[in-house]
Amino acid sequence: MNKYAKFAALIGVIIGTLVWLATANVGETQTYYKTIAELKAMGEEGGQKRLRVAGDVVKGSIERRGGEVAFTLAGEGQQLRVIYTGSEPLPDTFRDEAQALAEGKLGPDGVFRAGKIQAKCASKYAPKQGESGQPQYYGGPKTSSLPPASKSAGM
Repeated sequence: MNKYAKFAALIGVIIGTLVWLATANVGETQTYYKTIAELKAMGEEGGQKRLRVAGDVVKGSIERRGGEVAFTLAGEGQQLRVIYTGSEPLPDTFRDEAQALAEGKLGPDGVFRAGKIQAKCASKYAPKQGESGQPQYYGGPKTSSLPPASKSAGM
């Protein structure tokens, strides 16, 4: 074999390996987004796929037990019990009545087993409303610090 044929074979093996790595286990890493109602309608199929479910954390439902955190998500008039056993700490914004996104699988007992939790609290980042109803920035109404322009300036 000449050296060009060996080089072409090596390039073919490298490209084949890269394609295999890019496509292998794609089905296992896919995560589908479902509402609580859609998840409950899936039945046993919900335990076979990785899913993301969003909802509001029910006030007073957060229970910390050893290495797991149990809570209830609510949305569209439905509730879902979630048990988080992930290795990462929960976000600082995860608290009662926060919007949360749980990623995991539905167990045969109807409890959602999550390995990842994301949370957001929209009110934390919204601007405060002043007495006039206008948004306040940095503790007070947004105003210009420049003096008013003089009519005789520049003439």
